[in-house]
Amino acid sequence: MIEIISVRFKSGGKQYYFNPNGIQFQEGDGVIVETTRGQEYAQCVQGNTMIDEIELTAPLRPVVRLATAEDATLVEKNKEKEKKAFAICQEKITEHGLDMKLVSAEYSFDGSKVLFFFTSEGRVDFRALVKDLASAIHARIELRQIGVRDEAKMLGGLGICGRPFCCSQFLDDFQPVSIKMAKTQNLSLNPTKISGTCGRLMCCLKYEQDAYEDLVKTTPKQESFVETPDGAGTVCSVNLLRQTVQVRLDSAPETPKCYHNCELCVIRNGKGKRPEGYVEPPLSELAKLRREPEERTVLNEEERLSAALEAAFPSREEPAEPRQETEKEEAPRRRSRSRHRKPRAEGGERAPERQAPAKPKSQEQGGEQKEGELKPNRRRRRHRSKGSGGKTPESKSE
Repeated sequence: MIEIISVRFKSGGKQYYFNPNGIQFQEGDGVIVETTRGQEYAQCVQGNTMIDEIELTAPLRPVVRLATAEDATLVEKNKEKEKKAFAICQEKITEHGLDMKLVSAEYSFDGSKVLFFFTSEGRVDFRALVKDLASAIHARIELRQIGVRDEAKMLGGLGICGRPFCCSQFLDDFQPVSIKMAKTQNLSLNPTKISGTCGRLMCCLKYEQDAYEDLVKTTPKQESFVETPDGAGTVCSVNLLRQTVQVRLDSAPETPKCYHNCELCVIRNGKGKRPEGYVEPPLSELAKLRREPEERTVLNEEERLSAALEAAFPSREEPAEPRQETEKEEAPRRRSRSRHRKPRAEGGERAPERQAPAKPKSQEQGGEQKEGELKPNRRRRRHRSKGSGGKTPESKSE
């Protein structure tokens, strides 16, 4: 095991290992390291860690020291000089009429050397350009030709997905991408749709290639002859991600049906003739290939959120036992229930409910009583009954 730190010279650039020489570094610290170009300023992206020596591909270079505030100020001054050097170099290229595109200019940490990056379709004779730049900038000049992918990584930008370029964010090395990957993923072969801003095939085609290759192994090819639960037919389209295929049945060729890969029995994979002497099995045997429908539970957003919270923070509390009430707590409940119960008549039956008193005939016939009108006396109403002969008590006394 050996102790190392990981540093990065540019944001989004490749990480390099260096020997800390017993100094403790933390993420975000500025460091001065020894490189092939001399001493350079870098930023620590991983502190002191121990790794196996087998992981190292080259001998470690030492870290000179921890960067100071003066070093950070010097780096900012070099960036201002780079803008001026870039403008001077652009003018000299135009004067010499060279077929080259200037990408960027970089000053070394001590300011004694300037490195210019450019792109070109062929070889460029820039010997006269170097002499003019050295007399104008008064520093050592180095010109380096790069590819279009390196140009996109340096300049940065937004891809067709709306996000910054992968190469300028986290890709350390460029992986080889071929047109076969686009064919395997069933993508359109239109160059404008599968090419990046740099004009090369998009790097993201490499991300899902391994998954597509595994799916291709378990999926029948197009124009394959297969047996389905509804009969034999030919595959007319394939959906790798969903693991489904469209099959044109021999019994109903006009209406293709969709089947899962597990419901198919491949008789002939790929294009070719139908097997000679093939006899289609009866539908009772083919029906065994049908997959049982899975029970799907549709969850709303609240249920999904609660399920995710329970999975992330499982509760360790045991369910509480039901609380038993004491006799003192039960007594007032029994009283309140007995008050609301209706009395029962003899024989255990409930007593008939009280009926509202009947309204007098005067109210039924004449309507409601007016305000200020006296109610008739009950005693007088009794003498006006049939037994009194309709006489008033005064006439009876006479």
